[in-house]
This record gives sequence, C-alpha cells and structure tokens, in this order.
Amino acid sequence: MDLTLLTDRIGEPLTAVSLGLFVGILFGAAAQRSAFCLRAATVEFSRGRFGPRMAVWLLTFSSAAVWVQGAALMGWFNPAEARMMAVPGSWSGAIIGGLIFGAGMIMARGCPGRLLVLAATGNLRSILSGLIFAVFAQMALHGWLAPFRTWLATLWTTPGGRNVNVMTAIGLPPHSGLYLGLFTAALALYVARRNRIAPSRLIFGAGVGVMVAAGFFLTYSMSQISFDPVSVTSITFTGPSANTLMLFLVPGEGFSFDVGLVPGVFIGSFIAAALARELQFQTFENTTNTRRAMLGACMMGFGGMLAGGCSIGNGVSGSSLFAGTAWVALTAMWVGGIATDWLLDRGAAPAS
Repeated sequence: MDLTLLTDRIGEPLTAVSLGLFVGILFGAAAQRSAFCLRAATVEFSRGRFGPRMAVWLLTFSSAAVWVQGAALMGWFNPAEARMMAVPGSWSGAIIGGLIFGAGMIMARGCPGRLLVLAATGNLRSILSGLIFAVFAQMALHGWLAPFRTWLATLWTTPGGRNVNVMTAIGLPPHSGLYLGLFTAALALYVARRNRIAPSRLIFGAGVGVMVAAGFFLTYSMSQISFDPVSVTSITFTGPSANTLMLFLVPGEGFSFDVGLVPGVFIGSFIAAALARELQFQTFENTTNTRRAMLGACMMGFGGMLAGGCSIGNGVSGSSLFAGTAWVALTAMWVGGIATDWLLDRGAAPAS
C-alpha cells in the first residue's frame, strides 16, 4: 500500500479514516469468526477452565506481541512513538479503571469489541449496551465525568512524562518480548489442542492479533509522511467509540484512524456473519438483565477511559507494546471480572 500516493490523491484525513476502516473490517471479520472476547475468557478462567475462549484470547495476544515486537526488532516500527508510550501513564487509572471495567464487562456480558461484533449480527442487547458505553466514554473524556476521571488518573502517574516499558524496567533485552509472545503462542496451541478447536477458528483468532500489529504499522507509516502530527495507535474501542459518536453528532469534525475503525469493525462483522448465515435478531431475556447490562456498559465506558483503554486497547494493543500501565490495567480487568463473576454468576451457565 503506497500511503504517499493515497494521501496525495484523497488527503491525509481521509487516508487516516480509510486505514482505520481497512483495519476495522478485517478485525471485525476475524473477531466474529473466532468469537474473541476477554469477558468469556475471564469467565472460563474464573470457573477453573482453560477452554476454547481462553485459547483464542492467548493466541490473539501472542500473535499481536510476536508481530509488533518482530516489526520493532526489524526496524519497521518504533514502539516508543506509539501514543500509549509517548505520554505519561496513570498507575491509579489503570488499577481503578481496570477493576471497574472488568466488573462492567461481566455485567454487560461482553467487552466493547465483542459488543460491537454482536451488534453487527443483530443483537439488540449489544446495540443498546454499545451505545451506552460510547456515551459514558464521551462523558468521561470531555463531559461531566471528565473532572472526576482526571482527578483519579493524576493520583499516581508514571515518572519522566512517558509510559514505562515493562521489559526495559526489569532489565530484560529487547528480544524478550518476542520470546514471550512465542511462548504464549505455544501455550495457546496446547490449550487449543486439548479443546479440539477447529484450525479455521485459530487462524481467525491469530488474525485478530495480526490486525493489532497492522494498525500500529500503518499509523506509524502514516506519521512518517504526514505534514501534521499523527497519533501512532492501533485497535481500541474506548476513545474511538466516543470520537465516532461525536462525528455523527457533529459531522466533519475529527477525521482520524479512530473514527474509521468502529464502522469498519461493524461492517466486517456483518459481512462475516452474513456469509456464515449467522445474522439473527436477539434481545434481552428480562428487565433484570437489561438493567444489569446498562449499568455494566456505563462502568465500561468510564472505567475504560480512566484505564487508558479497553480490553483490546490495554489487553492486546497496549500489552503487545509492553506498556506498563496496559499490563496493570489488564491484570485489574481480570481481577475485577473474576470477582464479579464469583459474586453475581457463580453457578450460572458457562460463557457463551
């Protein structure tokens, strides 16, 4: 893909949107076919199982880590220039926001990425939860909740005006991240074999991680040729959902990779579900589940923005960079999710 030619033809803003749309479509298709979801993996782990959802999550993370770290070692991408690494991180935000987000994804029965994928297949519960998530993310970013979020985020921040690289902080060599990714991939394949997961599902699960690496590579390449500053970022849903919502409310404002990502994921998921004949309208089972999902979506919107990213933004994109706050937030999401599953759903049916 010749980005210079593309930007000369349609301009930098539309190029950025197009890249987000491209990555989003492929991510959405892969996520729909693999049923990737941190919430489902957390529930499996909480109930003492290393099942298919856990295998897919591990494979997605390992794929992203291998490709991102491999690209960095080859000189194709500089992780230090990624937006998450180039700005101060918040330890307090990662811990508090991660716990709130983890509890919210259990209550909403899906992380934001999974909700968007399910919404494209006709799941009305996911559509409502996703819209509430986007509204509360926007409120936490620029609205009534922004001062409270800022106060919590500034309680404890990383030193030196930048985030912390985990591998550098503990004194490991640069290639350690690649080796950890390869080890996790081997573990994922072992778990997949035990659960007799179809090879096609594994390929799509790995594809989710590949698209995270593609997002970083494309936005980094764009930043090298752009006259204006370009955020080097990849797949996340907290900020992009809030920005996409505002784009629909205030047309023409804020064209970027982020606002192309969310519609792209929806389109890719819809196409994948349509080809598999899995489009079907679904709704809430009862009013109790409705209230619970709405509260969970509110918690994910605020918690994700406070934590600096969602289950994808921290759990895969940020973690593949080995950003310190991303790893802390991911751990807090697991803890919050496991605790909430124990309190609310212990003894219920396994994750779907």
